[in-house]
Amino acid sequence: MILIIDFGSQYNQLIARRVREHQVYCEIEPPGISIEAIKELAPEGIILSGGPASIYAKGVPRVDRAIFELGIPILGICYGMQFMMETLSGKVIGSKKREYGFAELNIKEKSGIFASVETKTPCWMSHGDSIGELPPGFVATASTDNTPVAAAEDPFRRFYGLQFHPEVAHTKEGKKMLVNFLFDICRCEKS
Repeated sequence: MILIIDFGSQYNQLIARRVREHQVYCEIEPPGISIEAIKELAPEGIILSGGPASIYAKGVPRVDRAIFELGIPILGICYGMQFMMETLSGKVIGSKKREYGFAELNIKEKSGIFASVETKTPCWMSHGDSIGELPPGFVATASTDNTPVAAAEDPFRRFYGLQFHPEVAHTKEGKKMLVNFLFDICRCEKS
């Protein structure tokens, strides 16, 4: 199964729908879920959803940082990516220009989550913060004209971050990216 951590994104149910469309079971849980409860669920992977908060504001939603020590793949989407970067000693900064709507994604690494995805492909952005500095072990894997780090990965630990939303129809090859995460990275089986 896949565990989706709900950081308040308007697209949470859509993320779950996309996972289920590929015959993979998933559950949505709040960020307050305990690490013990996560271990009991025994997910093959975790998706950290987007959300309206800014990671450096007070009182923003956070999940136990111990999820990064479970040894399972994690995909952070938008706020979920920013939470991952900040928690693992990267830096998130306020963007000079808020990015909302279509953007052309320029993929640098056609492996992992981007295996068999076109080098240039449209994606849907919705963010006011950006990654200023990657944590140790991460490399930038995609950019847009406005966002130098539109995607990043630490393939050794199987951590992936996308600043855009792969679950929406506007991201043309988003389903392919999710399939890569579910089956190539998490090794889920259809049921």
